[in-house]
Amino acid sequence: MELDQTFRTLLATLDLELYDLELTAGTLAVTVYREGGVDLDALTRANRLLSQWLDQNDPIAGHYTLDVSSPGLERRLRTASHFSHAIGEVVTLRERRGESSTRRLEGVLVAVNEDGVVIDDAQVGEVRVALDDIERARTVFVWGSSAKPTPSRGPATNPLTSRKG
Repeated sequence: MELDQTFRTLLATLDLELYDLELTAGTLAVTVYREGGVDLDALTRANRLLSQWLDQNDPIAGHYTLDVSSPGLERRLRTASHFSHAIGEVVTLRERRGESSTRRLEGVLVAVNEDGVVIDDAQVGEVRVALDDIERARTVFVWGSSAKPTPSRGPATNPLTSRKG
């Protein structure tokens, strides 16, 4: 889509990056990114800026809705750039394997280049997957696992470091 470079330039003035751009079913979905996250004020400013540019230049025929959002905690990964932002994070992906059945992998994303990714899958270890073989992928939000104190349980204790009497 030719809007890609124009939107990148416009969003850079707001200290935002264009993460994804997709026109489907009457919606122009623009996903913006900033290291450390995107707040509501930044989304509002991006929406106004892009809406104003679209109104002045009218590059899309017909009616459509502009939807500006952040990638979210569990964001879709489609390009090498998307994956490069997720290095060190837990990801899940479905790999197409020709005649074999599709394989689902989940683990820490270790490396990325223009041709593929390396994921350290919990069951099979490090696996290299070509970008063209990825059916779909996303980051996985991992909830904290440590128990928090509650009035009924008292403080959480570690049996290895707790002493009695």
